[in-house]
Amino acid sequence: MEKIQYQKGGFNIKSYKQILIICGLVGVIIIGVCIYFYFNKNEDDSYLEVSNEEMQVTNDIEEQKGEIVIHITGEVVNKGIVKLIEGTRVIDAIEAAGGATKEANLSKINLAYLLEDGMKLYIPSINDEEDKEYVSSTSINGQTGNSKQTLKVNINTATSEELQKLPGIGEAMASRIITYRKENGKFSKIEDIKNVSGIGEAKFNNIKGYIYVN
Repeated sequence: MEKIQYQKGGFNIKSYKQILIICGLVGVIIIGVCIYFYFNKNEDDSYLEVSNEEMQVTNDIEEQKGEIVIHITGEVVNKGIVKLIEGTRVIDAIEAAGGATKEANLSKINLAYLLEDGMKLYIPSINDEEDKEYVSSTSINGQTGNSKQTLKVNINTATSEELQKLPGIGEAMASRIITYRKENGKFSKIEDIKNVSGIGEAKFNNIKGYIYVN
Protein backbone atom coordinates (compact mmCIF):
# COMPACT_ATOMS: atom_id res chain seq x y z
CA MET A 1 0.00 0.00 0.00
CA GLU A 2 1.39 3.38 -0.87
CA LYS A 3 2.51 5.43 2.17
CA ILE A 4 0.82 8.69 2.68
CA GLN A 5 2.87 11.73 3.79
CA TYR A 6 0.68 13.84 6.00
CA GLN A 7 0.87 17.54 5.56
CA LYS A 8 -0.24 20.08 8.03
CA GLY A 9 -1.04 23.53 6.70
CA GLY A 10 0.64 22.62 3.46
CA PHE A 11 3.97 21.73 5.25
CA ASN A 12 5.63 18.30 4.88
CA ILE A 13 5.98 16.57 8.31
CA LYS A 14 9.24 14.86 7.30
CA SER A 15 10.86 18.19 6.43
CA TYR A 16 9.63 19.61 9.74
CA LYS A 17 11.44 16.86 11.68
CA GLN A 18 14.65 17.51 9.74
CA ILE A 19 14.49 21.19 10.61
CA LEU A 20 14.04 20.33 14.29
CA ILE A 21 17.11 18.09 14.19
CA ILE A 22 19.17 20.83 12.50
CA CYS A 23 17.98 23.40 15.03
CA GLY A 24 18.92 21.05 17.85
CA LEU A 25 22.45 20.57 16.45
CA VAL A 26 22.87 24.31 16.02
CA GLY A 27 21.74 24.83 19.61
CA VAL A 28 24.27 22.27 20.89
CA ILE A 29 27.05 23.99 18.92
CA ILE A 30 26.10 27.42 20.29
CA ILE A 31 26.05 26.08 23.88
CA GLY A 32 29.44 24.45 23.34
CA VAL A 33 30.95 27.68 22.01
CA CYS A 34 29.56 29.63 24.97
CA ILE A 35 31.01 27.13 27.46
CA TYR A 36 34.39 27.26 25.69
CA PHE A 37 34.63 31.06 25.85
CA TYR A 38 33.36 31.11 29.43
CA PHE A 39 36.11 28.81 30.73
CA ASN A 40 38.77 30.48 28.59
CA LYS A 41 37.81 33.84 30.06
CA ASN A 42 38.19 32.46 33.57
CA GLU A 43 41.62 31.09 32.71
CA ASP A 44 42.66 34.45 31.26
CA ASP A 45 41.40 36.24 34.35
CA SER A 46 43.34 33.82 36.57
CA TYR A 47 46.47 34.40 34.49
CA LEU A 48 46.07 38.16 34.81
CA GLU A 49 45.60 37.86 38.57
CA VAL A 50 48.79 35.77 38.91
CA SER A 51 50.72 38.18 36.65
CA ASN A 52 49.55 41.14 38.71
CA GLU A 53 50.62 39.39 41.92
CA GLU A 54 54.06 38.63 40.47
CA MET A 55 54.48 42.23 39.36
CA GLN A 56 53.48 43.44 42.82
CA VAL A 57 56.07 41.14 44.46
CA THR A 58 58.75 42.43 42.08
CA ASN A 59 57.81 46.04 42.84
CA ASP A 60 57.89 45.35 46.58
CA ILE A 61 61.39 43.87 46.29
CA GLU A 62 62.61 46.88 44.30
CA GLU A 63 61.12 49.25 46.85
CA GLN A 64 62.92 47.42 49.68
CA LYS A 65 66.31 48.02 48.02
CA GLY A 66 67.98 51.11 49.35
CA GLU A 67 70.23 53.62 47.66
CA ILE A 68 74.01 53.70 48.02
CA VAL A 69 76.40 56.49 47.12
CA ILE A 70 79.83 55.69 45.66
CA HIS A 71 82.78 57.99 44.96
CA ILE A 72 84.43 56.75 41.77
CA THR A 73 87.80 58.01 40.47
CA GLY A 74 90.49 56.88 38.10
CA GLU A 75 89.96 55.82 34.52
CA VAL A 76 86.23 56.49 34.05
CA VAL A 77 84.56 59.03 31.80
CA ASN A 78 82.74 60.89 34.59
CA LYS A 79 84.62 60.93 37.89
CA GLY A 80 82.77 61.81 41.07
CA ILE A 81 79.70 60.74 43.03
CA VAL A 82 77.29 58.16 41.61
CA LYS A 83 74.05 56.98 43.18
CA LEU A 84 73.20 53.30 42.79
CA ILE A 85 70.92 50.70 44.36
CA GLU A 86 71.99 48.14 46.96
CA GLY A 87 73.53 45.05 45.44
CA THR A 88 75.51 47.07 42.91
CA ARG A 89 78.84 45.70 41.71
CA VAL A 90 81.96 47.43 40.42
CA ILE A 91 80.95 46.94 36.77
CA ASP A 92 77.62 48.71 37.48
CA ALA A 93 79.41 51.67 39.06
CA ILE A 94 81.72 51.98 36.04
CA GLU A 95 78.74 52.02 33.68
CA ALA A 96 76.99 54.63 35.87
CA ALA A 97 80.10 56.80 35.57
CA GLY A 98 79.91 56.76 31.79
CA GLY A 99 82.11 53.71 31.26
CA ALA A 100 85.84 53.11 31.43
CA THR A 101 88.35 55.15 29.43
CA LYS A 102 90.76 53.71 26.87
CA GLU A 103 93.52 53.94 29.49
CA ALA A 104 91.68 51.75 32.03
CA ASN A 105 93.21 48.45 33.12
CA LEU A 106 90.13 46.47 34.13
CA SER A 107 92.10 43.23 34.48
CA LYS A 108 93.49 44.51 37.79
CA ILE A 109 90.12 44.92 39.49
CA ASN A 110 87.36 42.49 40.36
CA LEU A 111 84.41 43.74 38.30
CA ALA A 112 81.99 41.49 40.21
CA TYR A 113 82.95 42.94 43.60
CA LEU A 114 79.89 43.95 45.67
CA LEU A 115 79.89 47.60 46.74
CA GLU A 116 78.56 49.25 49.89
CA ASP A 117 77.38 52.75 50.69
CA GLY A 118 80.19 55.26 51.21
CA MET A 119 82.90 53.34 49.38
CA LYS A 120 85.54 54.95 47.21
CA LEU A 121 86.33 53.14 43.98
CA TYR A 122 89.49 53.68 41.96
CA ILE A 123 89.66 52.33 38.40
CA PRO A 124 93.33 51.56 37.64
CA SER A 125 95.24 52.77 34.61
CA ILE A 126 97.49 50.79 32.28
CA ASN A 127 100.15 53.37 33.22
CA ASP A 128 100.03 52.65 36.97
CA GLU A 129 103.49 51.48 38.00
CA GLU A 130 102.40 49.90 41.28
CA ASP A 131 99.28 48.37 42.77
CA LYS A 132 96.90 50.68 44.58
CA GLU A 133 93.90 50.25 46.83
CA TYR A 134 91.04 49.99 44.35
CA VAL A 135 88.07 49.77 46.73
CA SER A 136 88.04 51.41 50.14
CA SER A 137 85.81 53.00 52.73
CA THR A 138 87.21 56.43 53.53
CA SER A 139 86.33 58.57 56.53
CA ILE A 140 85.89 62.37 56.48
CA ASN A 141 89.51 63.04 57.46
CA GLY A 142 90.76 60.99 54.54
CA GLN A 143 91.92 57.97 56.53
CA THR A 144 91.09 54.63 54.97
CA GLY A 145 88.71 52.64 57.11
CA ASN A 146 87.73 48.98 57.18
CA SER A 147 85.59 47.65 54.35
CA LYS A 148 84.79 44.42 52.61
CA GLN A 149 87.91 45.05 50.55
CA THR A 150 90.02 44.77 53.72
CA LEU A 151 88.33 42.05 55.78
CA LYS A 152 90.80 39.54 57.26
CA VAL A 153 92.12 36.97 54.84
CA ASN A 154 93.78 33.64 55.55
CA ILE A 155 96.93 33.88 53.43
CA ASN A 156 97.38 30.10 53.52
CA THR A 157 94.09 29.36 51.77
CA ALA A 158 93.06 32.63 50.08
CA THR A 159 92.33 32.69 46.36
CA SER A 160 93.72 35.35 44.05
CA GLU A 161 90.43 37.28 44.26
CA GLU A 162 90.48 37.20 48.07
CA LEU A 163 94.09 38.34 48.24
CA GLN A 164 93.29 41.26 45.95
CA LYS A 165 90.90 42.54 48.60
CA LEU A 166 93.94 43.44 50.70
CA PRO A 167 95.25 47.04 50.55
CA GLY A 168 97.82 47.42 47.80
CA ILE A 169 97.61 43.80 46.59
CA GLY A 170 96.83 43.49 42.91
CA GLU A 171 96.57 40.54 40.58
CA ALA A 172 100.32 40.22 40.01
CA MET A 173 101.16 40.31 43.72
CA ALA A 174 98.38 37.86 44.55
CA SER A 175 99.84 35.47 41.97
CA ARG A 176 103.28 35.76 43.59
CA ILE A 177 101.85 34.94 47.01
CA ILE A 178 100.06 31.86 45.71
CA THR A 179 103.16 30.70 43.79
CA TYR A 180 105.35 31.13 46.89
CA ARG A 181 102.80 29.18 48.96
CA LYS A 182 102.80 26.30 46.47
CA GLU A 183 106.58 26.13 46.30
CA ASN A 184 107.38 26.63 50.00
CA GLY A 185 104.29 25.39 51.83
CA LYS A 186 102.04 27.26 54.23
CA PHE A 187 103.09 30.42 56.02
CA SER A 188 103.89 29.73 59.67
CA LYS A 189 103.19 33.31 60.74
CA ILE A 190 101.94 36.41 58.96
CA GLU A 191 105.45 37.92 58.94
CA ASP A 192 106.53 35.15 56.56
CA ILE A 193 104.65 36.85 53.76
CA LYS A 194 107.53 39.34 53.61
CA ASN A 195 109.52 36.50 51.98
CA VAL A 196 107.38 37.01 48.88
CA SER A 197 109.14 39.17 46.30
CA GLY A 198 107.74 42.69 46.31
CA ILE A 199 106.38 42.67 49.86
CA GLY A 200 108.60 44.86 51.96
CA GLU A 201 108.15 46.29 55.42
CA ALA A 202 105.91 49.14 54.24
CA LYS A 203 103.54 46.92 52.27
CA PHE A 204 103.47 44.40 55.12
CA ASN A 205 102.49 47.14 57.58
CA ASN A 206 99.57 48.04 55.29
CA ILE A 207 98.17 44.51 55.25
CA LYS A 208 99.20 42.96 58.56
CA GLY A 209 95.95 44.02 60.21
CA TYR A 210 93.94 42.18 57.58
CA ILE A 211 95.72 38.84 57.31
CA TYR A 212 96.08 35.74 59.47
CA VAL A 213 97.30 32.14 59.27
CA ASN A 214 96.05 28.82 60.64
